[in-house]
Amino acid sequence: MSVRPVPETLGSPVAVTPMAFARVIAAAYPLYGQSPANALRMAQITPTRLQQADGRITSRQMEVLSGTAMQELDDEALGAFSRRLPWGSYGMLARASLSAPDLGVALKRWCRHHSLLADDIRLRLVISGDSAAINIEERSDLGRHGEDARAFCLVHVLRNIHGLACWYIDSRIPLQGARFPFAAPPHADAYALMFPGALHFGEAQASIRFDARYLALPLRRDEKALTQMLQRALPLTVLQYRRDRLLVQQVRQALAAYPEQAHKADGLAALLNISTRTLHRQLKEEGASLQALKDEVRFERAKDLLNRSDKPVKQVATAAGFKNEKSFIRAFRTATGLSPGDFRKGLPG
Repeated sequence: MSVRPVPETLGSPVAVTPMAFARVIAAAYPLYGQSPANALRMAQITPTRLQQADGRITSRQMEVLSGTAMQELDDEALGAFSRRLPWGSYGMLARASLSAPDLGVALKRWCRHHSLLADDIRLRLVISGDSAAINIEERSDLGRHGEDARAFCLVHVLRNIHGLACWYIDSRIPLQGARFPFAAPPHADAYALMFPGALHFGEAQASIRFDARYLALPLRRDEKALTQMLQRALPLTVLQYRRDRLLVQQVRQALAAYPEQAHKADGLAALLNISTRTLHRQLKEEGASLQALKDEVRFERAKDLLNRSDKPVKQVATAAGFKNEKSFIRAFRTATGLSPGDFRKGLPG
């Protein structure tokens, strides 16, 4: 990983990253008998601003500060662990998982190999029902340099593995939730931006949770792509991918499970925790349309009712979400080549 030249004005004007994280990075320098002055200068953070209790910096400033510090200290863990992780360690972890057949295998490898480099923490991929979680077990005192240092370490590791997972499959992986084993900090609002989804503090261990179906997706990167990514890897921790390769499945599931709430696009988007505009755009990118998916789910519901119940066709039409029996029969015949009655009888189309 390397840091590109810094422009005169860093990042966007929106500064949301807690200055507490910058102070943790600066505090790592004395551990190695060095001064953070150069890294702070490159990130355009003055000593006065660094000490602002409620200060914030941009994601670009954070990228430059952390990247410079990792190189100058030759420690990608920034003093968090009992031994340093030399520059290139996380790139090596990414490369070791690149040949995995799917994301699940890649994450298991990454977690196992991370423990070989640093035994201060143990990462585990745990699957429970429809959800997958990456849990961090603390095996040493990560708070020996202060609770802010401990929090930054846990955040850094989780953001790193989540960003890499998204990159591996070239897809946004929405988080269902994140848990942290410390009280909500003064800058807890920033956690909602770093970990969109349900946030819980004061838990037993740090973890992130997401839909387990992403684990079955194949990796879409090769060695060339990895080499290019490692030229500027740190933005992966803040990049929100436009594409969600499970969105079509998630839309089908929401339409089937919550027909009333998902009837309109804005209600469906709210269920999926995305904007209506994003919903339509991402479906288009996947070659799908909301109306087509609605029709598909309605027909599956209608077929199930015709097969499993004795309800009159009119009631089936209503239950499946059609305006009336006539429109249902016409649409059903167009889609299947059969009338609902003939379909129920099992007649060939």
